[in-house]
Amino acid sequence: MSPIIEIRDLQKTYAGGFQALKGVTLDIDAGEILALLGPNGAGKTTLISTICGITNPSRGTVAVDGHDVVRSYRQARQMIGLVPQEINLEPFTTVIDTVRFSRGLFGKPRDDAYLEKILRQLSLWDKRSARTMELSGGMKRRVMIAKALSHEPRILFLDEPTAGVDVELRKEMWDVVAELKAGGVTIILTTHYIEEAEAIADRVGVINGGELLLVEPKADLMRRMGQKHLQIELQDTLPEIPESLNAHDLELDPEGHILRYTYDTRKERTGITGLLTDIAAAGLVLRDIQTQESSLEDIFVTLVKENAA
Repeated sequence: MSPIIEIRDLQKTYAGGFQALKGVTLDIDAGEILALLGPNGAGKTTLISTICGITNPSRGTVAVDGHDVVRSYRQARQMIGLVPQEINLEPFTTVIDTVRFSRGLFGKPRDDAYLEKILRQLSLWDKRSARTMELSGGMKRRVMIAKALSHEPRILFLDEPTAGVDVELRKEMWDVVAELKAGGVTIILTTHYIEEAEAIADRVGVINGGELLLVEPKADLMRRMGQKHLQIELQDTLPEIPESLNAHDLELDPEGHILRYTYDTRKERTGITGLLTDIAAAGLVLRDIQTQESSLEDIFVTLVKENAA
């Protein structure tokens, strides 16, 4: 896949001297879903705003399908649909008129068949004649997505798209994103919900303090940085870890019932066989053993902590 967005040494310094972006370089491939993860103030929204032409870069370049976002703003912006964090809709306008108006802002001719397709895809067709003030929060967020798609963009930015949405509706939104990708739309989303990135992203980017720490295929990142944990439930309460087990670097839960052992599956030896042998020699009786793999959230927290150190 060829890059549809090319970012080179992107920097943004606001009045007062705060540097929100510190030399970000990134290629985003056509047709992929890229999830940008980062704590509040990391630079996620500034990065999106700069790509979309809402704010100008202090240094560096951004090209959208070959169009520079500063010199060729109109051509670049025509390619992009943006769903911001804030829900901002005219309360007395109907859903269909809201979407028609957004399409018209980009100079597109009226196409009710296309808008019907979008509204059906977002489960909004039955609400097309409802005023936006009558909709639930989740439905309003869907209208925001419909507005962003109204002019047939090839790139869709979703800035915290499921904030404040219940779990069931969030999963429905993931299905919508998957359908959009299947239709050839490139999707970049920022999210605080790690499971969201884990569920739908092709690649994951971690940004913190205005710097892009890494961008990798999700599966590669989890394989490279993920660890496994062996959770050993004991028959009896243990006041402390026996000295004979200190070499295994175990953790004991506060209630004294569970030992936790972390190991790297990439190594030739995990140390599990020796651990279980030493546990038996210490006279400990096991009730249950479970293995767990690091989640994307564990990896994200580790990366941010390492960057802050």
